[in-house]
Amino acid sequence: MELILSICLIASPGTCREEAVSVGLEAPPAPMQCMIGAMPVIAEWTETHPKWKVLKWRCAPPGASGREI
Repeated sequence: MELILSICLIASPGTCREEAVSVGLEAPPAPMQCMIGAMPVIAEWTETHPKWKVLKWRCAPPGASGREI
């Protein structure tokens, strides 16, 4: 399961994209577990990427991200 973050640069709000963050879950992955565990992962990602702002997020199977938005 991946956590898909829709992010934009703080200094350039028109520059946005999706970023996939792997969420290690047991097989089969459960979307509800991803949603429950998302907040700490988003907080950690935000701390390590201070130039970006997370606008929204979703859980998805691997490979469902990576597009410009």
